[in-house]
Amino acid sequence: MLSCVARRTRSSPLLSRGAVRVPEITAYFWVIKALSTAMGEATSDYLVHAMNPVFAVGLGFVGFVAALVLQFSMRRYLAWTYWLAVVMVGVFGTMAADVLHVRFDVPYVVSSVLYAFVLVAVFVTWQKTEKTLSFHTIDTPRREAFYWAAVAATFACGTAVGDLTATTFHLGYGLSIVLFAVMIAVPIVGFWRFDWNPILSFWFAYVVTRPIGASLADWVGKPQSASGLGWGDGRTSLVITVVIACLVAYLALTRKDVQRETAHAPET
Repeated sequence: MLSCVARRTRSSPLLSRGAVRVPEITAYFWVIKALSTAMGEATSDYLVHAMNPVFAVGLGFVGFVAALVLQFSMRRYLAWTYWLAVVMVGVFGTMAADVLHVRFDVPYVVSSVLYAFVLVAVFVTWQKTEKTLSFHTIDTPRREAFYWAAVAATFACGTAVGDLTATTFHLGYGLSIVLFAVMIAVPIVGFWRFDWNPILSFWFAYVVTRPIGASLADWVGKPQSASGLGWGDGRTSLVITVVIACLVAYLALTRKDVQRETAHAPET
């Protein structure tokens, strides 16, 4: 009987092991991740002002779902589908955070705390279910589902926190960039000099890249009267999108960020 249960577990589509479905952590990863957060912020701000906000959020949701369906249909990591999913999560995650404040007048303090709790809940559930949060073990549909839930939560939380520091705390976009740059240095130094847990260091840095990217996009795109450079959200989004597309095309051709097809021991 136990053997029958074990066979059913191994054959479950949600638990079937396959190739790793996320990229290797390289400098390219962090550059594109930061750019995708900036692009998501600028694109979201542009769309909600260029069209009806409700329609814009609906459009963002459709793109978000379509990108994830495409990503989950792949059997292994592909640069184009993975980064398309990240970008669409960035756009919709930004909208999800902004809509609470803009449409429902939820203070940024409240939305920041709310999304932080959501993020913690995702991590706790993921850890209890899979026994690891390692980036190198995203090799089943269920683990990938947890991964994308965490990514979406980091985008929403980071957006709210970035707006919180820039507006509610009156730091502006420039000082917010400095603040989050200092924060992102913490896990880098901790991992490099003090042997911090690699999973903790990775997710710490991953969360903080969202508000620093969003603050950077706002600083470039927003008018000078709002402490920005005045490029405009549309132009900022377009330029960043082109840069991301070039970097992803390079990775798709060179496969420099494809993880080796070897078994990774769970990191602790």
